[in-house]
Amino acid sequence: MSQTLTAELAARFAEIALGHLTREYPHKQFDHVLTGPQDIKSPRELHPIFFGSFDWHSCVHGYWLLARLYRRFPQLPQAAAVRALLDGQLTAERVAGELEYLEQPATRGFERPYGWAWVLALQAELLRHESAEGRRWAAALAPLAREFVRRFEAYLPLATYPGRAGVHSNTAFALLLAREYAVAARNSGFAGLCADAALRWYRGDRGCPAWEPSQDEFLSPALTEAALMADVMPNEDFAAWLAAFLPQAARGEPATLFSPATVSDRTDGKIAHLDGLHLSRAWCWRRILADLPASDPLRARAQAAIDAHLTSALGHVADDYAGEHWLATFAVLALDPE
Repeated sequence: MSQTLTAELAARFAEIALGHLTREYPHKQFDHVLTGPQDIKSPRELHPIFFGSFDWHSCVHGYWLLARLYRRFPQLPQAAAVRALLDGQLTAERVAGELEYLEQPATRGFERPYGWAWVLALQAELLRHESAEGRRWAAALAPLAREFVRRFEAYLPLATYPGRAGVHSNTAFALLLAREYAVAARNSGFAGLCADAALRWYRGDRGCPAWEPSQDEFLSPALTEAALMADVMPNEDFAAWLAAFLPQAARGEPATLFSPATVSDRTDGKIAHLDGLHLSRAWCWRRILADLPASDPLRARAQAAIDAHLTSALGHVADDYAGEHWLATFAVLALDPE
């Protein structure tokens, strides 16, 4: 299978996403708090846009996936279906419904920080569209993006510690996506706030043991942190930081960062996370590789790790709905890390 995003792969991934973005059930209400019987509602009643794809955040990044594929491959066979879906769903009225949910006091921590970051990534992608329809979709989603910027701005000064686990609570991944939005939106103040948090949390890290993966991780705590630091530090400073953070990396240690994990059961939603780990590691290695000097001995090992992790995961994106509802997003991150 190709290890770059081809038109054929884009069509396959678009077809997968179109099959689940408006599929309401099965559904996991990942972060919904019941304060009384009035809060017992269907996913579609709670979330007029993001009610499909098994859970809210997967639905958000499923829309990101379609928006990215539509921009990168405007002649997709599914282009008309993508356009119709985004036209019907990304409207001011439906966005107002998503905001209405967030006005409830119990939603302060709703989808923090993973879902927050994916909304910003979706808006960043829409802002990259040069067409009138892209501008229309971005204008409709803008109030929701502003709300999550506001939430980040309120939360980051309170967050004394980072989230280091390789799951939804990971703060390095959230900041990577948030900073992409800040660049696309030309919001230098927000970009700086995210960079300040990254440096405060991670600049002093040394000798990372990379005790990973855990059984249900879809992010590499070590590599996601390194990718973020590559984003917020000048190249020379990052090279010095990386040499202290992973001092044996050029020798292939810790070995776990260079080798795919074992995925024993792809019908188990948590175990299937490990296919996502492979894809997100490839994405992180590519981001790190882009900041390494041409002479750095780590380059060859990083490229070999990218190849191994992509080979391990790309054939399993749609094996079971446990992974199908989200893995194509991470495949596009890995294959098209623009």
